[in-house]
Amino acid sequence: MKSKNNLLDGVSSPVIKETTEVRTLSAIVKDRSLGIVERVEAFEDIIDLEVGDTNLTRVRTLERDYDLRQLFIKYEGNNPTGTQKDRIAFAQVLDALRRGFDEIALATCGNYGVACAYAANLAGMTCKVFMPESYHSERTAEIESFGAELIRLTGTYEEVVSASSKLAEQNEWYDANPGGANTSMQIAAYAEIAYEIYDQLRDAPKYLACPVSNGTVLAGIYRGFVSLYKRGKTSRIPIFIAGSSANKNPIISSHLKGLDTCEDIDPRKIKETLINEALINWHSFDGNEALHALRETNGFASHITDKQLKEMSSYLHKKEGMRILPSSCAGLIALLNVNKQQRLINDRFVAVITAKY
Repeated sequence: MKSKNNLLDGVSSPVIKETTEVRTLSAIVKDRSLGIVERVEAFEDIIDLEVGDTNLTRVRTLERDYDLRQLFIKYEGNNPTGTQKDRIAFAQVLDALRRGFDEIALATCGNYGVACAYAANLAGMTCKVFMPESYHSERTAEIESFGAELIRLTGTYEEVVSASSKLAEQNEWYDANPGGANTSMQIAAYAEIAYEIYDQLRDAPKYLACPVSNGTVLAGIYRGFVSLYKRGKTSRIPIFIAGSSANKNPIISSHLKGLDTCEDIDPRKIKETLINEALINWHSFDGNEALHALRETNGFASHITDKQLKEMSSYLHKKEGMRILPSSCAGLIALLNVNKQQRLINDRFVAVITAKY
């Protein structure tokens, strides 16, 4: 019998395989007889080999069907564990390694736990992954396959983040949870997405669409393009478009209300489904950063239904040959929704797709 939550924040991925070069570098990182500089350099080499430089693909069938010009998909499913979470997981493990930590802790619904467990395994660190006891993502087997300890706690995801951070502080583990001291590091890791888009397009797109949950991905991409623009690399900063599960995400709701700060949602009004879990929360840890990006670029936000997410995932598989996790289509659908409502300027569009299926 399939788990009730077999799609929740989960990516169907084959066994992750490393190249001989990555295994050799991992052995160097794990060798504590070597100096820290040599070990850190080896882990940085692993990051350069494994993480980022994901595909930017023009989707011409989608352009024709939806009457758009130059629509590109930035496909984060190319990362080793199948999502954008590898970018921040490897950045956190690198920071922990530099600072001399042996144990790393974090809360997850699935994808971030796998990414951190994998990165920690390559670095020879102990990884403690906390998960709400009500979640049964199929990625738990992957988390444990990398030698991580999976710990169940009662409460919502947000409550488990708080509890695991307190335990990390008490036990002197490295805390890799979102928010707080880690915000600037995680935003910097996601800024790399902007730099990669620039490398391929040689300018910023007119519109940049992204799914949002905690808001860190959108905020990071925005910071990246702001940096490029201020350094004279691009002629503009994109107009940002955010999409998330209908009435279940504080960033979308707050932007549509015209608020300057992100307003939490009553947890009792949120219902998770097989499709929407990766998008929903009652408190977005980097919501204010994402809201700022939308406001500063005169951007847009759109509520997306489970039906739309599922249909777009099927469409991309049939028409473009891409297997995309339904929740990862939220930004793309938001772009198409906005264009249908008010006809956007015909220019370059980029939609970030955050996970494979």
